[in-house]
Amino acid sequence: MQHLWRSVDEVEPGPKWAGLFAEYWPDYKRWWSSESVEARPTYWQCYQALKHHMPELLVIYEQLCELAGGGDEAARFLSLYNPPPYLSGCSQAVWTGAEPVLVRNYDYSPLAFDRLIMRTGWQGRTVLGTSDGLWGLVDGMNDAGLAISLTFGGRHVVGDGFGVPIILRYVLQTCETTEQAAAVLARVPSHMSYNVTVLDAKRNYITAYMAPDRPTLITKSAVATNHQEKVEWAAHARFTATVERERYLLQRMTMHRDTEEKFISAFLKPPLYSSAFADGFGTLYTAIYRPRLGQMELRWPLGTWPFDIHNFVEDQRMIHIPV
Repeated sequence: MQHLWRSVDEVEPGPKWAGLFAEYWPDYKRWWSSESVEARPTYWQCYQALKHHMPELLVIYEQLCELAGGGDEAARFLSLYNPPPYLSGCSQAVWTGAEPVLVRNYDYSPLAFDRLIMRTGWQGRTVLGTSDGLWGLVDGMNDAGLAISLTFGGRHVVGDGFGVPIILRYVLQTCETTEQAAAVLARVPSHMSYNVTVLDAKRNYITAYMAPDRPTLITKSAVATNHQEKVEWAAHARFTATVERERYLLQRMTMHRDTEEKFISAFLKPPLYSSAFADGFGTLYTAIYRPRLGQMELRWPLGTWPFDIHNFVEDQRMIHIPV
């Protein structure tokens, strides 16, 4: 299976982002309206939700809505407020060696994936990460040395809140430390259950268990797979082997004392690496964040692609993923 990846750099929202929106919007509109347009919140509800929970994003949001053409449906989609439910897999962990590293596998459908690395400088804050929802992120870091990524939390419950990619964007736009990020993650509602791991330049880390029906739990866990304190969706847990992956990571971190390279390499092999694309989703990439150095790297079994938040280069690459 081959995918064309792109890296895009635009300091302020402008023609590059507008071009991406025009390209991706037909597919996103099909997904966003899959339960009918009426099932989604109105523009007024979306705007008020952003204003209440993430007011610092309003200026960017309005700029993006204008670049998207100013339409009602596009504006409602871009708020990522109460979007349709979606699931993913993923594994992530903080390696606390000499140079702290956040490593994650993104396990998802290859048919619903942006394949896009973006660096933005919106409102004076440089953010680099893997795009989702055209301005949200499934993992990323900022120029203050804060790195963040998500895994699905393994629960059925859907409630009132935001799609988690926009919450990750908000954290990276407004926070510089793990402590600040934890406060945001505890405050902003997520429409489904997600585990969000954060690592800052001072080596502090947390994993937040976010859910729409109970308070966010902030833990000192360095590992997250696809359940929270306990397995609550047994079929999903069996399908994704979430408990086995968590145990594997914890054993590597507490008993093996791997080198950084050996620890990262474990993400490209079973049981962390998944090729279950025929069943819906497998590992689309492994991301490595070294927030103190401002470095990010993507890896696949047959390729690597390094990025530097301070010296970013636009490019594109055809990536082969074994299936």
